[in-house]
Amino acid sequence: MHRFANPARFLRLSAIILPWSAAVAALCLGAGLWFGLLASPADYQQGDSVRIMYIHVPSAWMGMFCYTAMAVFSAMALIWKHPLADLLAKATAPTGAAFTFLCLVTGSLWGKPMWGAWWVWDARLTSMLILLFLYLGYMALVNAFDNPERGAKAAAILALVGAVNVPVIKWSVDWWNTLHQPASVVKMGGPAIDTTMLIPLLLMAVGFKAYWISVLILRARAEIANAKIFTIRMAQVHAASE
Repeated sequence: MHRFANPARFLRLSAIILPWSAAVAALCLGAGLWFGLLASPADYQQGDSVRIMYIHVPSAWMGMFCYTAMAVFSAMALIWKHPLADLLAKATAPTGAAFTFLCLVTGSLWGKPMWGAWWVWDARLTSMLILLFLYLGYMALVNAFDNPERGAKAAAILALVGAVNVPVIKWSVDWWNTLHQPASVVKMGGPAIDTTMLIPLLLMAVGFKAYWISVLILRARAEIANAKIFTIRMAQVHAASE
């Protein structure tokens, strides 16, 4: 990974990846929405409200994935001092928070007709809400210090400590008796969901992943530019003080 630590090399590589990731995101999200909203059948029990699943489930997957990626980037920054790892973690946080918030909102919309309530203190819902707070805490902490390095280090520690919540979200339906249904896509014996519903679900998942890659590249490039500006300004301040 250190071969990509050079910002110039990262910028060259990202310039190649970005058009492809953006195209995959647009195509998969467009196809996923078409299949999910128009082509797939309504559920025999839930009716058309099941279509919320095509946004809710991939959002939940991405909320957990982005936090895991953020924790990995933070570990790379703390252990191996990877120069770009902190920037990638910082760039991932807003997107992960947005996916987590979208998961909670769509889950609430889905829960009302299914459970009769907008919100219940279900184990998975509660742990997902904690994940959103962890994202918000990370973003607040990384900007809480005048010295960017201190803020990045403190936020990286929070990201690593909060990573324990990800397996709790994943296995909460197995560990506790909850209203939330267990896994129906990734499970032993294959997916327990019809192909007509699985296809748009997977298309949306791929589209969200490609969207994350695209936004990550854009935000990382912006963070690199901000870091360069900060370095130049600090050099000017030191030169003026002398």
